Amino acid sequence: MEIAPDNQNIDRVFSNTTYYIDFYQRDYKWTNEPVLRLLDDIFFKFNQEYDINKALDPSKEVVMAKYPWYYLNTYVTNTIEGKVYVVDGQQRLTTLTLLLINLFHLSKSYNSKTDKWLETKIAGYSGVEFSFWMNHERHKMLFDDLFNMDKEFKEMDTSSGVTAQNALNNYQTIKKWLDNELTDLHKFETFVYYFMYRLVLINLSVEQTNVPMVFEVINDRGVKLKPYEILKGKLLGQIDKLELDKKNYNQLWENKISIINKFKEDEIDTFFRYYLKAKFANTRKEGTRFDGDYHREMFSNDMNSHLKLKHNSSQVKSFLENTFSYYTNLYIKVLEAYYRKKDQFQSVFINKLNEMDGQFMLILSSCKLNDYQETDKIRIVSTEIDRLFSLLQLQNAYDSNSFNEILFKISSEIRDGELTDIRTVFDKYLLEELTNRRNSDATQPLQYAYFRNTGINLNTRFKRYFFARVELFFAENLNIGMRHPIEDLVSKTGAITGFHIEHILSHNAENMALFNDDDDLFEQERNRVGGILLLKGRDNISSSNELYVDKLKSYANTLYWNETLRDDTYKSKKDMDDLKAKYALDLLPLDKFGPSELELRQKLLFEISKIIWN
Repeated sequence: MEIAPDNQNIDRVFSNTTYYIDFYQRDYKWTNEPVLRLLDDIFFKFNQEYDINKALDPSKEVVMAKYPWYYLNTYVTNTIEGKVYVVDGQQRLTTLTLLLINLFHLSKSYNSKTDKWLETKIAGYSGVEFSFWMNHERHKMLFDDLFNMDKEFKEMDTSSGVTAQNALNNYQTIKKWLDNELTDLHKFETFVYYFMYRLVLINLSVEQTNVPMVFEVINDRGVKLKPYEILKGKLLGQIDKLELDKKNYNQLWENKISIINKFKEDEIDTFFRYYLKAKFANTRKEGTRFDGDYHREMFSNDMNSHLKLKHNSSQVKSFLENTFSYYTNLYIKVLEAYYRKKDQFQSVFINKLNEMDGQFMLILSSCKLNDYQETDKIRIVSTEIDRLFSLLQLQNAYDSNSFNEILFKISSEIRDGELTDIRTVFDKYLLEELTNRRNSDATQPLQYAYFRNTGINLNTRFKRYFFARVELFFAENLNIGMRHPIEDLVSKTGAITGFHIEHILSHNAENMALFNDDDDLFEQERNRVGGILLLKGRDNISSSNELYVDKLKSYANTLYWNETLRDDTYKSKKDMDDLKAKYALDLLPLDKFGPSELELRQKLLFEISKIIWN
């Protein structure tokens, strides 16, 4: 038979079989909640019967006759080279081992004759080897400490990892429960017999060829496996155990998962989804198939024609050594820039400010395996997605649904392609979207006819981002540092230390008169980007509804773009003269501010935008 079910009580489960944790099994991850739920289930049934039968002496015969059996679920094993590996159920078996160790120590405190019996259920000889039946080899030191109990809990070594940490915590949870429930020798020994003989598990012993399938279908109660954990079982479960150990495939997998998940919990699932969309989805609709159980999709018939991972151990090994290794390394490089602001990939971090996470898919798409142009592709793709997003925003042509559709179209055209083709593909879809949104043929990536009224249409976050980029432009060209980190300009919004939109034209009678007292026209004009600035909280509050001549004073020592309104910004400033000459920018101080000055600033920002998003 390929699958052989076998009913076993605890006495039999832990008798003469050493259970090894398979290479692709996750750590012991049960925490308080599932452990308490298991204890509650066990003691609910036990206490019901004990209340009725507590006058009877504790013995195997009494418990077998008076206490009904209780089903604890299934565990799955497969035997290779004489070793029994746990495919599924190690969370429960480990918790039961912790329970047995607790009972063992309680038996000693009660001077119970069950102590030797309990001891043999925790560890013993399998052949000539003495070990814990539940054999967490890497964490043996912690289990030795719990078994010997010759140290304080705080002195026990959990440095071997998550399994040891959770085992120690759960041991203490179980101890507290048992100390509260088993308050005398009679109840304790009755429970031991009940625990050993009436708690039943079903062991399914499966052949090696079925391990990945079973691993996916059966999850431990209380802690659902993540897709990447199931994928690990389906991949590594196909590789011979000796080869797994010899070539460290498990270590390869765990190292990459550990690095990526340190950036964000379960980030590795996000990686796989981006990778699959990057390489195998040409439309947004096609990409949705990977949003859920992508690990199933990878083994579907159509995907198997590409990946060839189903029942193919040689291809699995090649996938792990090449595709998985290269693209996880690439993803880690991009994550480093995304979270830690690497100068080499400035645009990756800048995209984070606009939550442009589509860059991950496009970078993975553009890079072929072991791509020698990888660094340049990261730079250009991250720059181009920011350019696409920003130029659509600035020309009132951005729609989130349409934008996401465009990203998949771009992905399909730059996939494994040449660096020199990337800008061409982005420009193609930029102009196409501008044409569709503006109902006229767009011939340039940025046109003043579309930019002229930009401002009122923009959301506040993008306005802050726009002026943050303008600030970066001035800082770089004036050879001076940013006064505030770019991320603060975009994201910091507190009343005192945050950055806010400031209207150069305050809502007062003098300014209204400049626009013929037309309230609608006034609001439209003063909200154009040429009529607004970015100011820190206190500066913004102090500026309030002042006249322009008074506002100019409050713009000193704020942001560089704000200061270009002031006369002292240009006096004996060679770097400013060089900047004006280099880009032919009509930068000059303004001692008054009305419709013509606003138009001048709008055109200036148009020219600066062309330079930034060239």
